[in-house]
Amino acid sequence: MWMHYEPVHAVTYFHPRARAAYQAAGLRGYWRGYFAGRAAPLGPIGAAPVAAAFYNFAPHMVSRALPAVWQLATPEEALRSRLTGAVQALAELTYELPERHLAESAELLEAAADTVETAGRVLGAANAALPRGEYPLARLWQAATTLREHRGDGHVAALVTADLDPVETLAWRVAVDMPPQNLLGRGWSEQEWAQARERLAARGWLSADGEPTERGRAGFQAVEDATDHAAARPWRTLGVQRTERLRELLEPIARAGHTVIPADSPIGLPALPG
Repeated sequence: MWMHYEPVHAVTYFHPRARAAYQAAGLRGYWRGYFAGRAAPLGPIGAAPVAAAFYNFAPHMVSRALPAVWQLATPEEALRSRLTGAVQALAELTYELPERHLAESAELLEAAADTVETAGRVLGAANAALPRGEYPLARLWQAATTLREHRGDGHVAALVTADLDPVETLAWRVAVDMPPQNLLGRGWSEQEWAQARERLAARGWLSADGEPTERGRAGFQAVEDATDHAAARPWRTLGVQRTERLRELLEPIARAGHTVIPADSPIGLPALPG
């Protein structure tokens, strides 16, 4: 299901209309819009808790944007901009789908999002507390965002439990399946990257030449399994029949979303099969 709702959310990072909406609010430059839009549900917050919640950005990179960005746009203005841009992006991508398709998708995705367990999940909770939009695409995007941030909170908890720090996590992904350039824009220095690889090798996750070991693969698979387990409640509650119906409804929306998500994006979102 993550592969089907993540593309709905991710248009906010990649579609030109989403970027333009942030710029119209005074948030010029990609990272101002990113940090303001994603952190806005938390209110006029500073850098430290955002770096902790987002997890894989170097703290000094976050502090370049926050809290100064709130002098350019208030959290309320950032929220309006991110929703406006996301809805405009989705409208452009889904104009061929009938209104009833979008309305049913929003209804079912909201039903799933309404069941998320927010305790210990700061970003998921902050997004779940936002008011619903008036129209199907606004409701659809907000529900997708609540679910993805809820899942992300659980993933961070799994990484912490596995004793993987932010830069170690990035270094592991690069070693396994992601080109380094996809993740280098997170603010960590070359020395910090090298030290992270050394720590992964010392714990037996990487070989001497930087290749993933069986121990490392098993360790990270445990993180992935814990992430999936922590994100499973909405789908258990929705039930097999309604979850399958939602998957079918989201399929063309997700495929449309993939058309604006770069293949080399740091999200690591695989293409839908077929």
